[in-house]
Amino acid sequence: MSAPDLTAPSLTIVPWLDPVIDSLGHDPRSAYVETFWLGILGPSTTWLLRRMVTGLDRFPEGFELPLAETAAALGLGGKGGRNAPVARSLARCCQFGAAMFCGGTELAVRRRLPPLTRVQINRLPPELRAEHERWMTATSDPGSAEQQRQRCRRLALSLIELGETVETTEHQLHRWRFHPALARESTLWARDHWAAHHPAVAPPEVA
Repeated sequence: MSAPDLTAPSLTIVPWLDPVIDSLGHDPRSAYVETFWLGILGPSTTWLLRRMVTGLDRFPEGFELPLAETAAALGLGGKGGRNAPVARSLARCCQFGAAMFCGGTELAVRRRLPPLTRVQINRLPPELRAEHERWMTATSDPGSAEQQRQRCRRLALSLIELGETVETTEHQLHRWRFHPALARESTLWARDHWAAHHPAVAPPEVA
C-alpha cells in the first residue's frame, strides 16, 4: 500500500473492484454492517465509509472527496494532517480491508464489506454472536430465503406505491434488516412491476 498524502485538500475515491466480495458482501449502509461491523470499525469510520460508497453510487468511476469538508460534515473536526480524526478513520478503513491507498491521493474503496470472519465473530458480545448465528441461518435456509424474498418484494412494492424513490425504498429495506442484495433485487422488481401497471406514469427515480 502506497503511503497516503493526507496533507492534500482532497482524495480521489475510486471503486475497489472485487467480483467475489461485490457479489457476496454487504452494503456499508445495510443492517448487517450497522449491526455487526459497527463495533469493529467504529462509528466515525462506518459513517465515512458510507459517505464514500454513496459518492461512488453517484459517480461510479470515481470522485473527489474534500477532506476538511467531509471531516466537518461527520463531526470529526477541522484539524488536518496524519493525526486528524478523519485521517484515523481512513486508516481504520484500510486496516480492516475496506479501502486501500493506490497512490498519494488515490483511495480505492470497497462498495461491499465481506461477512465477518470467525475471529471477528468471536470478538462480538455474546448477544451479537447469537444474533449473527440467527442471521446466517436465516439467509442460508432455501425455504426461509424464498419467504424472505416474497415478503421483501411485497414491502418494496408498498413503498413504491406510496411514492418512495428507488433509493429510499432500498434504504428502508436495509433498515428492516433485509440482505442488501435482496433489498436491491426486490426494489427493482417493485419498480418494474409498478411501471408495468402504470404505463402512462414515469417510473420511480432510479438510485
